Amino acid sequence: MKLTVLVDNTTIIDRYFLAEPAFSVLIEADGQRVLFDCGYSDIFLRNAEKMGEDLLHLDHLVFSHGHADHTWGVEPLMRAFSVAAMEGRPHRRPQVTAHPDVFATRTFPGMGEIGSLVSAEKLGEHFPMGLTREPVQLTERLWFLGEIPRENDFEGKNPIGVMNGAPDMLLDDTALAWKGDKGLVVITGCSHAGICNIVEQARRVCEEDRVTDIVGGLHLLSPSPRQLEGTLAYMKSLNLPALHACHCTDFPSRKALAEVAPQQEVGVGLVLGYE
Repeated sequence: MKLTVLVDNTTIIDRYFLAEPAFSVLIEADGQRVLFDCGYSDIFLRNAEKMGEDLLHLDHLVFSHGHADHTWGVEPLMRAFSVAAMEGRPHRRPQVTAHPDVFATRTFPGMGEIGSLVSAEKLGEHFPMGLTREPVQLTERLWFLGEIPRENDFEGKNPIGVMNGAPDMLLDDTALAWKGDKGLVVITGCSHAGICNIVEQARRVCEEDRVTDIVGGLHLLSPSPRQLEGTLAYMKSLNLPALHACHCTDFPSRKALAEVAPQQEVGVGLVLGYE
């Protein structure tokens, strides 16, 4: 599997890409191309073009959850495919996989809309849709994990904003897991469900206990001492060979994580390979 970071809060050193507080990665696995999240704007398209990556030929488009920093870029992606069709240029429209709540209206007091600006119906006019709460096998070894059970008592407990008139617990938050020869690579957008809960779901779905890497946002932004301590203890138990914590993971949390798992450089332009 090859994983290329198209959007993150930072860029890797001495590479001149665009960054924003958002997330998007391109995954190439088992002969298929999977775009995971679209960031906040069109910079994932601009960065991909600079990297020589063709996003007009995709097999899957997957969303981690419905927040703006992961979904707002889908509108320029829709436009890019529409323009390609009008101009008669080759393209392959991806199958969308997401939790049904991803395209719901979400608001935050004083901020307004923080969720997707594109409805499921509108997106379905452009790409075939697959909305599900259940795990889905995307390729031979890559899984969409579906709705994540929230089993521990230290993470995934705090709502953000409002959805359908109630506190939004972000039940749509999910991740991907790839089952390699040495164990699982877990790819997560924001980990609102809790990174420890997500890894446990990956182990169940993929029937593999070993975890070789975690890539993505861990939603450790000024976490409570209890959440950070619980996360650190869990990560230490995994004996991770590598950890690529990015996007919504603050510096103190990354520093603490470095004590229990080898931290790697992250940012736009990062390319990782796994067997």
